[in-house]
Amino acid sequence: QPKAPNYFQMPTLTVLPPSKEEEKKSSATLVCLATGGFPSGWKLGWKVGGCSPSSGVSNSLEVLGTDGRYSWSSTLSLSADQWRKAGSVSCEASLSGQSPITQTLDPDHCSE
Repeated sequence: QPKAPNYFQMPTLTVLPPSKEEEKKSSATLVCLATGGFPSGWKLGWKVGGCSPSSGVSNSLEVLGTDGRYSWSSTLSLSADQWRKAGSVSCEASLSGQSPITQTLDPDHCSE
């Protein structure tokens, strides 16, 4: 068994955009994956156009990986209208006493 790291480790954030099929159904679900963080207890949050959403956020429980680090995810549900008007959506991971890390998804660049 690999030993858990006994030091602070920033997680890696990945923000996944809503699928094209879903956008046709006039809703948009974004997922933020945080992997490889240590210790546990990181909080994931969202900013939509610079503001924290008041609803539609669902956070998963932490998963302890075989490398002794933690992974977790958060989903954000928006209406297609909110998504189109969002301008930018970012996911933020914070741990008390640490400066938060942010990963931003820019919807303007997702029109492939």
